Amino acid sequence: MSEAIYRRILLKLSGEALMGEGSFGIDPDVIARVAGDIKELVASGIQIGLVIGGGNIFRGEGLAKAGIDRVSGDHMGMLATVMNALAMQDALVKIGVPARTMSAIPMEQVCDTYVRRQAVEHLDRGEVVLFAAGTGNPFFTTDSAASLRAIEINADLMIKATKVDGVYSADPVKEPSAVFYPRISYDRALADGLKVMDATAIVLCRDNEMPLRIMNINTPGALMRLVKGEAIGSLVESGK
Repeated sequence: MSEAIYRRILLKLSGEALMGEGSFGIDPDVIARVAGDIKELVASGIQIGLVIGGGNIFRGEGLAKAGIDRVSGDHMGMLATVMNALAMQDALVKIGVPARTMSAIPMEQVCDTYVRRQAVEHLDRGEVVLFAAGTGNPFFTTDSAASLRAIEINADLMIKATKVDGVYSADPVKEPSAVFYPRISYDRALADGLKVMDATAIVLCRDNEMPLRIMNINTPGALMRLVKGEAIGSLVESGK
């Protein structure tokens, strides 16, 4: 297959994926590699929306368990996603890819404020749009924000890029005998409590028929092969 089968995708990247082998922050080599993969997709005519988590810097839920007010912790986590988005924006621009960060929380001196119509216009012009600050509301994860943005921009596919190859019956690192699911339904993922995404994000995808692909971001060339139709990772969709 030589041509992409998707026109517009929403890529969800975990903040932890940016750490590389580190335990905190951003690995420059990792962000440069991911930016290079995105450049290849853009050169193929694919429109890309991007959501990056903030777990490599702050995680609101974890801070709440440490005694910080949950709302304050979630706001800190949202700001961490803005930091990651700006870092990726810079990496993309440096290699000639037009990119724009749009935040759900207004911060005009730092980046644009998210407006759906404007975001779609930017995508149509070939810009990579980085959606930052989650949904702008506490108690919602960046998975939920990614599902919401994918639906809002009418993406053909949502891709969650993680450190694992797809959906398993259990954590494959802890349980080597875990079963790999190349294809699974939203309802099965919810009923079995599989760690695909949080329940709100899965329900959003299910109710709006947004196909979801889970893949390993560290597999060389996987993104391009996926958008050309190869069955990379696991597909979550309607049905059995």
